[in-house]
Amino acid sequence: MESSHHNRALALAALFQSAAMVKDIAWHGRCDLDQLQTMVGSLFAFEANTIESVYGGVDHLERGLRTLLEQIQSPSHQVDAEISRYVISVLHLERKLMKNPQMIKTLRDGVDAASHQSEAFGMTHENIMARLGETYQNTISELGPRIIVQGDQSHLGNSNNAARIRTLLLAGIRAAVLWRQAGGSRWRLIFSRNAIVAEAKGILDRIVE
Repeated sequence: MESSHHNRALALAALFQSAAMVKDIAWHGRCDLDQLQTMVGSLFAFEANTIESVYGGVDHLERGLRTLLEQIQSPSHQVDAEISRYVISVLHLERKLMKNPQMIKTLRDGVDAASHQSEAFGMTHENIMARLGETYQNTISELGPRIIVQGDQSHLGNSNNAARIRTLLLAGIRAAVLWRQAGGSRWRLIFSRNAIVAEAKGILDRIVE
């Protein structure tokens, strides 16, 4: 994975997109199905050589790019605290995961099983969401601290919604791994903020042309 502002901007966009979608489901009980397909597909893109190919093209990360820019450029009192908390929590859990080879193997085995199952059902079928959600529970949730998702209890209490939320958090972990592989770090986010913003704007401009 090439270390570049371009790749780091795309990886962060994917992470912010997954966080925003978690909030959608938690509060409204639904999310954009095309965006869900993109995020689930990223978990199954085992042989992808570029971040673009992981997500099927940069246009599939348009929402994430917009959310990234909104969060980074807004005054602190206008930042969406929920989305920021999910992003920070996922980055923290990804660092813990990378120090646990056995858990990485367990996670990969679970995702691989879901990938094979998706050939029969389709990537966003509730059976696939359940399998991926279970994989998240057996791995990332065990690392701690668990991510507390805020929302409407009528939606959070629905098992299908819970599985989709866990799947999206798992997709967030995937994006966080890509961020690290592209040279991302806490310090890079602080000191290269302007460069990442410029790159995200440039990508977004090309998408909407």
